[in-house]
Amino acid sequence: MKKTKIKKNIVITGSSSGIGQALRNYYTQNGDNVIGISLADDDYNCDVSNFAEMKAIFDDIAKKIESIDILIPCAGFGLSGAVELIDNKLIQKEYDVNVMGTINAIQCALPMMSERGKIINISSACALFPLPFRAYYCSSKAAVSSLSDCLRMELSKTKIQSTAICPCDIKTNFTKNRQKSFVTNERYGEAIRLSAERIDSREDKRMSVDKAVKIMTKIIAKKKLKPQYVMSARNKFLYQIQKFFPRTWVLKVMTKVFYRDK
Repeated sequence: MKKTKIKKNIVITGSSSGIGQALRNYYTQNGDNVIGISLADDDYNCDVSNFAEMKAIFDDIAKKIESIDILIPCAGFGLSGAVELIDNKLIQKEYDVNVMGTINAIQCALPMMSERGKIINISSACALFPLPFRAYYCSSKAAVSSLSDCLRMELSKTKIQSTAICPCDIKTNFTKNRQKSFVTNERYGEAIRLSAERIDSREDKRMSVDKAVKIMTKIIAKKKLKPQYVMSARNKFLYQIQKFFPRTWVLKVMTKVFYRDK
């Protein structure tokens, strides 16, 4: 007798574009019940950093479904520029969306999570490999990874799982939409702009969306999740090998590769 597929209730933030949209499309086509939350063009529209708006949305979701099986806080944006020169409003927005947006989704969803629910936090390879003039994005994603680990420990007496996926560069509009500050001074000269161009020039080497979704959904489907998943063989290798070298050496290498001033 053929088993009937059990439809899952999945909530995804940032699901109107990029990898969030791709994940939503995959699960919708898979027959799951997907609820999207984004700034626009979604089931619910709001700023994920606004807790009151998020709480109202999840209260409404609770009226429609019994529980959430999978939560994927995917809303986020990139920011580049020098630590000392980026406008504080942009810095605040970076942490509000990437960190507080994730926290708000978790706080609102946890009371509704099913017994074996999964919280899939979207971190980044930038949480593992610091980059010059990407300090706020790297540190915001490092915060998401650490948050996921702490949450995993707090939920250890339950069957709810928390993990962080660290995607590599993916061919979406993320790079195009990144907020770039080229404000400079004598300390940096053209390094801010040239370093940004160095990283952006790797666009043709980014992973396709289809491949990224295939990897991520395979991870999410696992019965027992590891605390963290690093995407792409290259990043996995680099992440493991850097553990055997002094931090000073690792930072020197990253600086040599990604800092450009001429």
